[in-house]
Amino acid sequence: MENTLSKSEIRKNIATYLILTLLFCLPVYYMCIRTGKLGGGMISYATIVMWCPAIAAFLTCRIRNIPISSLGWKWGLTKYQIMAYCIPLLYSLIPYLIIWISGAGGFYNREFVAEIGKGMGWNLPDGLTIILYVILMSSFGMVRSVGSALGEEIGWRGLLTPQLAKMNSYTATSLWMGVIWSIYHYPLLLFSNYNTGGPKWLALLCFTVMIFAACFIFTWLRLKSGSLWTGVILHASHNLFIQSIFTPLTADTGNTNYYIDEFGIALPIATAVVAYFFWRKRKELEDRPLSA
Repeated sequence: MENTLSKSEIRKNIATYLILTLLFCLPVYYMCIRTGKLGGGMISYATIVMWCPAIAAFLTCRIRNIPISSLGWKWGLTKYQIMAYCIPLLYSLIPYLIIWISGAGGFYNREFVAEIGKGMGWNLPDGLTIILYVILMSSFGMVRSVGSALGEEIGWRGLLTPQLAKMNSYTATSLWMGVIWSIYHYPLLLFSNYNTGGPKWLALLCFTVMIFAACFIFTWLRLKSGSLWTGVILHASHNLFIQSIFTPLTADTGNTNYYIDEFGIALPIATAVVAYFFWRKRKELEDRPLSA
């Protein structure tokens, strides 16, 4: 039944979802703008806003009679989940290695490593502390990261991407997702402490390019695998490696903020290269029935 809907009905599904997402996000945006922070005491506004898309998706399913089972809950082929985990490691490790080797940013941030050792109760050489931290974060740390990413992905890749794909090509679907997902982040980027400290114009430009490029990867994996879990793992892996490992391990050498994290120039370039690889594989998605 879901696959036989008219374009008018699909547009209503999309509009309902986007309006609900905006309504749920607005109070959180207001608090972030008012405080200038992503967190408020014991409560993380970032976590709340990341679960607004999921709440909107479930309510949209109820209002528009969309089966919740159609959101892509099945696991799919494990190879796509492994790809989803490894791809952010690829497009983040290479630019950070270049930054460290070139001196645009230093390896490693001794204060951060000292805090890790103190917090974990380790009395170890810095090198061993870093190795243990990376191992623990890239494995057990994924559990927490998945918990946050799941909220967004139920909405973005569970509901919205398949709805857009019913009316658009892979390329158009990816571009529309880039527009929507970028705008969703803009209030946080412009009016809170989400940006790591570089100029806002540069952060906005770099972040937007990265999001558009990433959407080509997210969309390809979602449509190819039929599983929203590829999006969850990709999103969680992206946040984990960049926000919890590579960026905090990088020492500031002067203008480091111009190059690192989601708001510097290195990551968007690397993500765009990987996105182009998936765009070249778009024919694999042609005439492929959309999996639930």
